[in-house]
Amino acid sequence: MTEASKSASESRTSGWRSIQWWPAAIGMAFAAFVSIDLLNGSERGTDLAAIVVASGLVYLAAAALEIPWVSWPVFLLSVVVITLARLGLIPFNAASAMLIVAAIVAVYGVVRALRRPNRELPLQAIAMIVFGGLATVALFISPFVGALLVAAGLVAHAGWDVYHHVNNKVVVRSMAEFCCVLDTVLAIVVVLATLAG
Repeated sequence: MTEASKSASESRTSGWRSIQWWPAAIGMAFAAFVSIDLLNGSERGTDLAAIVVASGLVYLAAAALEIPWVSWPVFLLSVVVITLARLGLIPFNAASAMLIVAAIVAVYGVVRALRRPNRELPLQAIAMIVFGGLATVALFISPFVGALLVAAGLVAHAGWDVYHHVNNKVVVRSMAEFCCVLDTVLAIVVVLATLAG
């Protein structure tokens, strides 16, 4: 192999590797966007409680429907719900709205599982209760402790993402990778902004 063809081959391989990291890159960019208001002090860590709920909802919906790729549309739906709530266009806060959606999804999943067993649904339902409960508690206690609870929920969910990515379960790997980076970066920013504020 000539030096030129070897260089071209390495370039293609390097380019392919960077394309495979697109979920992490998008997760980092999305986390940076979400962090702006935290870092400039116009939001508190507890304002990100809805993201903890959304993280659980994404997995619950994919498990209930048994369609891993549905995690991306559900994530986009959660972004819409959070945005509408921040603009005051829905009568609930975003966390409450997504908990209602999660309850509907869980009921659908149970009804569906009566006809065909679903091994992933019970664990994802428990996780949804844990993440949703943590986010809800964070909204009703002191902003400092609540922000730290939100950060803990994000870190816990990042671990959840790693487990599912490694085992290629429930959601598509791109979602698990994206969500892990998003959760980790946001947890760090929440802690830093809370301690600084």
